[in-house]
Amino acid sequence: MRSVKEILEYAADKPLPESILRIESKETGLTAEAIRDKMAARLADMRRSAAEARENKSRGKLVSPESYKLREYEKTTRALSGAFLLSASAAALEIATYNAVMGRIVAAPTAGSCGILPGLLFAWSDFFGLSAEEAEEKLTDALIVAGAVGEVIACRATLAGAEGGCQAECGAAAAMGAAALTWLNGGNGEAVANAAALTLKSILGLVCDPVGGLVESPCVKRNGTLVSLAAISADMALAGIKSLIPTDEVIDAMGQVGRSLPQSLRETSRGGLAITGAAKELVKKYCDTCKIKRSSDEI
Repeated sequence: MRSVKEILEYAADKPLPESILRIESKETGLTAEAIRDKMAARLADMRRSAAEARENKSRGKLVSPESYKLREYEKTTRALSGAFLLSASAAALEIATYNAVMGRIVAAPTAGSCGILPGLLFAWSDFFGLSAEEAEEKLTDALIVAGAVGEVIACRATLAGAEGGCQAECGAAAAMGAAALTWLNGGNGEAVANAAALTLKSILGLVCDPVGGLVESPCVKRNGTLVSLAAISADMALAGIKSLIPTDEVIDAMGQVGRSLPQSLRETSRGGLAITGAAKELVKKYCDTCKIKRSSDEI
């Protein structure tokens, strides 16, 4: 799938998830049923990962489990961001932290952005109190929609921080999450496309600058914050707000911006937050074995 526009044209008279499955079936030779079963299996993997991550007590080299602070905060405070976002953010933090300690996760679309999409999906399911059976069907459809957005981004731009910065990882995940939420809340294909575009437009140029070369800081907390961008973009699209720039062109622009970023801001840890004084001290204290330590010190 190389174009959101083509997907929407194909889906003009059919449900969006069904249309995506048919397109994917033509491209891969697999049946639509087999592809759906694979997506349902990925959803089950995500759910298992989220449950394990919530119980995780291990810390990485730089980060420790902190989602409990959000969950306690929600119990005692009238949160500015609301129950849905707090739940999604907590889950995203848990899953991203679990990845940092080598827990089993689903790259959605990458390991560095693994918490955003499941955080949003499972928070949505909990927020609306769906039964397990109903949730699995709806969330599988939403994952199919999200996957199509991710595939177009991969084809037209990139999903790799080393090629396009964090806009290509957490940015893509947030766009996928916005698309999924829009579909779950009754949005049509056009609204889904607008939600993805609005999200990506708001994150163009986000750099990939991991401290010590680890997928921990600032990656984990970006997972926790970018669920909010996905949610507000979905709400804007559902309210009828449109992106002036078509989704495919926004994705093309993301690819162009990524190629324009200097190498120091594309996962090399030679720029951005990775070379701040605090980052260098953290690397010296906790990351004696980090591969990036020597190059960071040389800057």
